[in-house]
Amino acid sequence: MALMPKRVKHRKSQRGRIRGNATRGNRVVFGEFGLQAMEGGWISAQTIEAGRIAAQQYVRGEGKLYIRIFPHKSITSIPLETRMGKGKGEPEFWAAVVRPGTVLYEVSGVTEQAARICLARLAHKMPIKVRMVKRT
Repeated sequence: MALMPKRVKHRKSQRGRIRGNATRGNRVVFGEFGLQAMEGGWISAQTIEAGRIAAQQYVRGEGKLYIRIFPHKSITSIPLETRMGKGKGEPEFWAAVVRPGTVLYEVSGVTEQAARICLARLAHKMPIKVRMVKRT
């Protein structure tokens, strides 16, 4: 089952614009290694879940995976070949709004080599550029 909020104040949100860098959630806090976004964008709940599955299969027993983002934004769309008007479309999927510098995933309890391989598998799933960072 995909990630989505239990309840929201407004069912359909406006697009918005991603400006500036992340000031919160931009450091590795829970693990030793993290995956940091290099550019802004939306990451869908399905992509977050696909990354979790790919990382869990690699980390399995020895390490722990932390997901630092959550899809709060509903993305709507109108069906194709629909005439103009009749309001905004229904929510199609949920997405997390990511600014440059946001830490997306963290890994702990594994060696640097294992973390590098695990985060590389995660990076292949992401629709934005990412890089590996260490805890300081």
